[in-house]
Amino acid sequence: MYRFRPERNGHENMDNTISEVLSFVEENDVKFIRLAFCDLFGVHKNITIMPSELPRAFTRGISFEQAAVNGFKGAKEDLYLFPDAGTVSVLPWRPSQGRVIRFFCDIRHADGTPYEGCARSILKREIARAAQFGLSCRIGTECEFYLFRNDENGEPTMIPHDHAGYADIAPLDRGENVRREICLSLEEMGFRPESSHHESGPGQNEIDFHFSDALSAADNLLAFRAAVKAIASKNGLYASFLPKPFPEHSGSGMHVNFSLSRGGKNIIHACDGQHDAMSESFVEGVLRHVSEMTAFLNPLTNSYSRFGALSAPQYIGWTKGTDDLQVMRVPQVSGEHARIELCSPDPCCNPYLAFALLIESGLEGIENGYPLRAPAAETGASEPEQLPDTLEAALVIARSSALVNRVFPRQLVEQYCEAKEKECRDSSAGNAQAFERAHYFPYY
Repeated sequence: MYRFRPERNGHENMDNTISEVLSFVEENDVKFIRLAFCDLFGVHKNITIMPSELPRAFTRGISFEQAAVNGFKGAKEDLYLFPDAGTVSVLPWRPSQGRVIRFFCDIRHADGTPYEGCARSILKREIARAAQFGLSCRIGTECEFYLFRNDENGEPTMIPHDHAGYADIAPLDRGENVRREICLSLEEMGFRPESSHHESGPGQNEIDFHFSDALSAADNLLAFRAAVKAIASKNGLYASFLPKPFPEHSGSGMHVNFSLSRGGKNIIHACDGQHDAMSESFVEGVLRHVSEMTAFLNPLTNSYSRFGALSAPQYIGWTKGTDDLQVMRVPQVSGEHARIELCSPDPCCNPYLAFALLIESGLEGIENGYPLRAPAAETGASEPEQLPDTLEAALVIARSSALVNRVFPRQLVEQYCEAKEKECRDSSAGNAQAFERAHYFPYY
C-alpha cells in the first residue's frame, strides 16, 4: 500500500506540495478524489471528483449545494471546497486498483477568502492567536465507540457485537480483529494510534491517538470516525459513537488530552513539583468556561445521559487522582507526555468548533492571569459546581456566552442553537430513546 502524506509545515512550500500531489495522482492509478468536510454538527460529508478536476480544485475550488448542508444555508454567496494539499491520504480500505484518495477542505468564497462560518478556518484562527503568545496546543483524543450486529438485511440493530468487559481478550472480545484493522488502516493513512482495547460496555471499544497539532487532531477525528464506520461495515457490523446507547452500561466519551508548548518545550507540569503560571492560567480558563462550551462539546440530547454515571464526569473541578466525577484530570506523568485531560467531551462533537473553544478559553485565562483553583480534593465544597444536566440547559448558557459569541459568528451560534433547541423539543415531545435512535443513531 502506498503511503503519501506530506508533513504539515505552515504551508511555506504549498506550491511544491500541490505539485507533488498532482504527480502522485498521475503516477499511482488514482481514479477518485474525495473532498472531505463536515457540516455544522460535525457530520462527515464529501464530494468526489475525478483526477482531471484536481488542479481546478486547488486554484478555484469545487462548488457544492450549500443549501443542502446544515450550517451553510444562510450564506449569501456561492461557497467552494478548497482541498488542503497537506492532508492527502490514500483510503486503504478501498481497492488498490483505481485508488481513492482524500483531502480535508476549507470552505471559501469564490475569491478564495475564508467563509466566516467554516469551522476549520475558525480553528486555524485560534491556532494563530495562540501563536501570538508563543504557544502551540497539542491534542490527543481517547475515543470510545460501540460495535453492533447488523440484521439479515444489513441494517444495524441494537444487539452488541459481544458481551466482553474492560480489557478482555478473545474469544470474549470479538472486536479484536476490527480494532487491529482500524489501527493498521490509520497507520497507512499517516496517523498515529497509540493503543486500543475493549471497553467496559458490551461491544464497546476504545482507540487512543498520539497527540498532534490542534488542526491535525480535528482532521484526524473526522478521519477516525469515517474509518471506524467503514471498516466495521466491511466486517458486517455497525459502529456507533452515540454517547449513551444503553442506560445501564458505560457511555462513550472522548477524553481530550492537551498540552502546551512554548519554544518547543512542553510547559505542563503534572507531578514534578514545578509550576508554570501561563499553563495554570490556561487550565483555569478552560475550567471557568467549560459550562459555556458544553453545548458544543456534548451536542446531543443523549450526551447528558452519560454525565455522572459509570466513570463519566459531573463536577467542574480537577484532580490529580482517579476522581472520575471531576471534569478534568492531571495524569501523573512528566516531560513530553505531561498533559491535562478534559473528560467531559463526547465523540459526536464538531472537533473544529470544540477545539477552537478550548483554545480560546485557555488564552483568556492567560490574558487575565487567572490563578488555578485548588484540586477538588482540597476544596471541600459541599455543593460543587456541576456541568449542565441537559442539552437545553447547556444551550441557554451557550447563547449568552461572551466566549462563544467571540469565537463564532453570531449567525453560526443562532443556527446551531435553533437546530439543537428543536432537537430538545422533539425529544421531549415523545419517547426520548426512540427519538435518539431515529435522529442520531444513523449519523453518529
